Amino acid sequence: MPSGSDAVSVSVQRAAAPHRLADPALWLFGALIALLAFLVANPILRLIWDSFLAADGSLTLSNYVLALGRSRHLQALLNSLMLGGAVTLLALALGVPLALAVSRTNMPLRGLTHLSVLAAFVMPNFLGAIAWILLAGPNAGWINRLWIALFGGVGGPLNIFSFWGLACVIAFYTFPLVYVFTKSALDLVSTELEDAAAIHGAGKFRTLTRITLPLVLPSIVGAAILIFLESVALYGTPALIAIPAGINLATTQIASFFENPMRVEQAAAFAMPILALTVVMLDLQRRILSRKGFVSVSGKGGERRPYDIGPWKWLLLGYAGVVALLTVVLPLAILVLASLSKAWGRGVASGNLSLANYHDIFFQQLTVRSALVNTAVYALLTAAVCVGTGLCVAYATQRRITPWPGLVQFLALAPIAVPGLILAIGLYAAYAGPPLSLYGLGVLIVIAFTTRFLPIAVTACAAAVRSLNPELEEAVRVLGGGRLTVLAKVVFPLLKKTLVGVFILIFVVCTKELSTAVFLTGPASRVVSVLTLDLSEQGNYEILAAMGVVLVAITTLVVGLGMRVAGRDFMLRRP
Repeated sequence: MPSGSDAVSVSVQRAAAPHRLADPALWLFGALIALLAFLVANPILRLIWDSFLAADGSLTLSNYVLALGRSRHLQALLNSLMLGGAVTLLALALGVPLALAVSRTNMPLRGLTHLSVLAAFVMPNFLGAIAWILLAGPNAGWINRLWIALFGGVGGPLNIFSFWGLACVIAFYTFPLVYVFTKSALDLVSTELEDAAAIHGAGKFRTLTRITLPLVLPSIVGAAILIFLESVALYGTPALIAIPAGINLATTQIASFFENPMRVEQAAAFAMPILALTVVMLDLQRRILSRKGFVSVSGKGGERRPYDIGPWKWLLLGYAGVVALLTVVLPLAILVLASLSKAWGRGVASGNLSLANYHDIFFQQLTVRSALVNTAVYALLTAAVCVGTGLCVAYATQRRITPWPGLVQFLALAPIAVPGLILAIGLYAAYAGPPLSLYGLGVLIVIAFTTRFLPIAVTACAAAVRSLNPELEEAVRVLGGGRLTVLAKVVFPLLKKTLVGVFILIFVVCTKELSTAVFLTGPASRVVSVLTLDLSEQGNYEILAAMGVVLVAITTLVVGLGMRVAGRDFMLRRP
C-alpha cells in the first residue's frame, strides 16, 4: 500500500498531467476522420443509394433494368472489357522491355530512356489523343498525307479512329505504370542469382525467362491489373477517338446519361458492374503483391550491376527510341507545329507559322487562360491537401494514435477502388445539389481531386513513416513536445524528399485528370482537360495545341524543380 506522501505525489502528478483530450493532435486526427468520411464514405454511399432510387423517392430496381437491360448498353460494357485487355497487352509490350533494359542491361543511354518514359507519364493522355488525331487521322493526318505524297493513292495506312488506334493511344500514356512497377522490382533483384544460373550453363535468354522475369512477375501482374482498370474507366481519350469512330464504351455510355434529360440514377446503376469489377481486381492485385519472396534481396545486399547482353543492347536501344518517338517526340512535335500554325492543315507553308495562338490564349482567349490558371491552382491545392492529409493519416494509423486505425486507413484508401468517372457521379449526387450546391465551383473540383488521389499520398507516406525509428519521436515527447511538434520538427523534415515526390506526382496526375472533372466543372471552374473536349468538337486545334503546349511546359517546370529536391526517380522512391 502506498504511503500518504506517495498518494499525495500521485495525485499531484495526475493533476499536473494534461488530460488526453487536451492534446491538439487528437482533435486534428479526429477532424481528419470526419474529413475522410465526408470525402469518401458520403459520395460512395450516395452513389449506391441513388442506383436504387426512383423519381418519387422510393426504392426500386428499375434503374438497373433500364441501365443494363438494353443490348447496346451491355455491348458497351463488353467493348470496354475488350479494350482493357488490348491496352494491357500493348502496355506490357512497351513497359516491360524498357524496364529490363534500364534496370538490368548495359544498353546505352539508359538515363535518357528513363527520362523519355517520365515524359510520357507527364504528357496528358487527352493531349496525346489530340496529337495522334493530327498525326494519324484518316484524311488529314500528317503521316497519312506524307504517305500519299510519297507513294500516291487515295488514303494512308493509318486510321486513329479505330479500335486498335484507340488502344494504342491509351497504351502510349499508361505504360509508364508498368515500367515503374517492373523497374522497382528489378532494382531489388541481386545479379548473383543470374550469375549462378550462368555458372550452371544457362544462356542469357534462359536466365531471363527462368530467373529474372519470374522473380518480378507479381509486380508485372499487379501493374497489368491497374492498367486494365484504368483503361476500362478512362473517359478522355475515348471521348476524342471512340465517339467519332462509332465505338460505344462504358464510359461514353455513362456520359450519355448526363445529357438532357439527366438520368443520374441510371448512370449510378450502370456504374455498379464496373465498381464491382474494380473491387474484385484490386483485391486480386493485393493478394498477388502480398506474396512474400517474389523478390530476393540477399542479407549482404547483393550486387546489382548491368548485365552484358552483347549486340542485343543495340536492338533494345532501337526499341527504346521507337517508343520515345511514338509516345513523346512525334506527339510533341505535331502539337508545337499546330500551335504555331494559323491553319494547321497547311503545315509549314509560307506565312502559316505565327505566335498568334499563344498571344490569343494569354491576352484574348479568356476562357483558355482561365482554364490554365484553374488547372494549375486546383492541382497545387490538391497536392498540398493530399500531402498534408496523407502524412497525418499515415502517422496516426501507423503509430495507432486514433481509435480504429484500420477503419481510418480503409477510408483513406477506398477511393482507389472507385474509377474516376464513377466517383464523379457519386460526388455529383452528394454535393452538386442542396444543401451544399457546389456544382460548378472550384472547391468541388478540389474535393473531387483530393478524394481521387488521396490514396497515393497515404500509401507513400505510410511506407515512409514505417521506415522511421519511433525512438526519435519518443525523445521529443519525453522533452515535453506534443504530437504536432513531433510531426513538424521530426517527421516532416526527415520525410521531406518523399513528401516532395508525392507532391509532384499528385500535381502531375491532377493536370491530366479528366474523368473526375468532366461532370463537375462549370463555366468559371473549367480545367484544361474539359476545355480540350470543347475545343476539339469545334475543330479549333490551333488554340487547343497552344494550350496543351503551355500546360506541358508548366508541368515540366514543376517536375524539374521538384526533381532537384526529390531526385529524378521520385516515381520509384522507396523508404
